[in-house]
Amino acid sequence: MPELATAIDNLSTWLFTNVVMWLLLLVGLFLTIRFGVVQLRRLPEAFRAMVAQQSKDAKGGALSPFQAFMTALAASIGTGNIAGVATAIISGGPGALFWIWVYGFLATSIKFSEAILGVKFRETQGDLVRCGPMYYLRDGLKSPSLAWIYALVAGVAALTTTPFTQPNSIALAVNHVFPSGTLELPVIGTVNRTALIVGVAVAILTWIVIIGGVKAIGRAAEKLAPLKVGLYLVGGLVVILSFASRLPHVFSLIFSEALTTRSAMGFGVFIAMRYGIARGIYANEAGYGTAAVAYGSAKTTNPAQQGLQAVMEVFIVSFVTATISAMAILVSGVAESSIAAKQAGQTFVTSTAAVATAFNMAVPEVGGWVVALCAFMFGYTTLIGWAYYGEQFLEYILGRSVTMPYRWIYCLLIPLGAVLKPDIVWAWGDLMNALQVFPNLIGLLGLTGIVAAYAKSRQSTA
Repeated sequence: MPELATAIDNLSTWLFTNVVMWLLLLVGLFLTIRFGVVQLRRLPEAFRAMVAQQSKDAKGGALSPFQAFMTALAASIGTGNIAGVATAIISGGPGALFWIWVYGFLATSIKFSEAILGVKFRETQGDLVRCGPMYYLRDGLKSPSLAWIYALVAGVAALTTTPFTQPNSIALAVNHVFPSGTLELPVIGTVNRTALIVGVAVAILTWIVIIGGVKAIGRAAEKLAPLKVGLYLVGGLVVILSFASRLPHVFSLIFSEALTTRSAMGFGVFIAMRYGIARGIYANEAGYGTAAVAYGSAKTTNPAQQGLQAVMEVFIVSFVTATISAMAILVSGVAESSIAAKQAGQTFVTSTAAVATAFNMAVPEVGGWVVALCAFMFGYTTLIGWAYYGEQFLEYILGRSVTMPYRWIYCLLIPLGAVLKPDIVWAWGDLMNALQVFPNLIGLLGLTGIVAAYAKSRQSTA
């Protein structure tokens, strides 16, 4: 198993470092310029779009615009915003946060495109909606083969990544505050008792929602997404303010470590970029094409409104939740001690446990439980959101008959994900993310003219 994890990590590292990292940055920069820096130019309008009421003439789709926004936000703000960001800082240095910000800014134009095209190119029949990059690749770009390839890669990614990464991080967070012994299971071997219990519980809770389809998912996301962001924001601010005297030192580290070829901590700019952008894309999902599914499900006649909501989604993910995770472990000193221990070959904390340790330093015992609760809500809402994404992808290839078997298999994989080792979990996630990006970006680049028209017009309608 360690050899497999190393092989997968080496492949994903090569892809991100040599291809995906540069591709995403360049595409994000190109689209930002092409759309006239829409993420800044129309930012006030984007704030208003977050809570915009559904228009009376709205048609198509299964969710209200607000539910679609919350579904996208629920799915993208997963444990990657806690575990992934912490891993990026400890593996890539404090400078990784700078590159999370850089990619976050450019990623808004990517997700703006995905949301608009998701609404523009979709199939609706009453409450039934079929949407996603497959449809703008097939009907907009006129490439059925590329649409099929995307649906296959994205469907496999949804089924083999999210049910593993999210429960894995939830289990780590809960085990940090409620440790237990181990169990021996057939085939799998020794597993953590708490992780197994958490995995089974999360699987049951996920099944309860996704079995009801997209409307049930939308209702759950509408309630849980604001709650989880608010709780994490309050908890994170308490930690940051508790160590406010270290803020100047931390900001100095973030920028110096991000831009030097070889820093005092042993990191270089390319290592910081590799981990920052890898976790940045994992955190905000821009480039995956998943936004086209979430926003394409909205009852709306205005693709631009959903595009502006997508801008706010990336802003919240990259500049609020991801920043809270990074700053918490940096100002508390957890990151520096973990980096030093890792370089010395000693035991160190990473992933969700690192953030829980930082919260505990500010608010003993209670802080760890706050992180555990947030990790649960982050992971749980991501699980239910991605269940719908994967359903759309696989239905495109196999038809609606796959829906119910897929939902059951998805939930049955969750306990397995909870007990696996995090190294192979995150390595596999990085690899699948990289493969999913390529066909989607081809579609976004080929259809920039359509999106640019919506970016420039304040009265755009479908």
